[in-house]
Amino acid sequence: MTSSRCELRFTSACIALEPLLEEVRSDGDGAVVSFLGVVRDHARGKRVRFLDYEAYPPMAEVQMRLLFEEARERFGLERALVVHRTGRLQIGEASVAIAVATPHRAAGFEACRHLIDRLKETVPIWKKETYEDGSAWIGERS
Repeated sequence: MTSSRCELRFTSACIALEPLLEEVRSDGDGAVVSFLGVVRDHARGKRVRFLDYEAYPPMAEVQMRLLFEEARERFGLERALVVHRTGRLQIGEASVAIAVATPHRAAGFEACRHLIDRLKETVPIWKKETYEDGSAWIGERS
């Protein structure tokens, strides 16, 4: 991924961060910044057993293109890779990985944070938390 490129991928397989970092970097970058979201064992005061993620990829890809463009304009982002899991995830498994490459570290950190925050706000990805005593869909689901 040496040219200007930003991409969203969905996978049912485990996410390995190191290959994503290698894929976004180029010789002109001074920073490769990443975020790895993992399934924790509690939420909303309850013990979580596992999570289920669903997504609507065609709409998610359109929305992510807009987010990448925002990050390009605000932070000079040239390359980014966002990988999100779908299906059932166990405690400790990675649910989302973001890798960005920028000339300088400050822009990389800002772009990475912007992408995860805006992804959670706007991209059609839904999470169902299953607890010891039931389950609940989190956020809007239509």
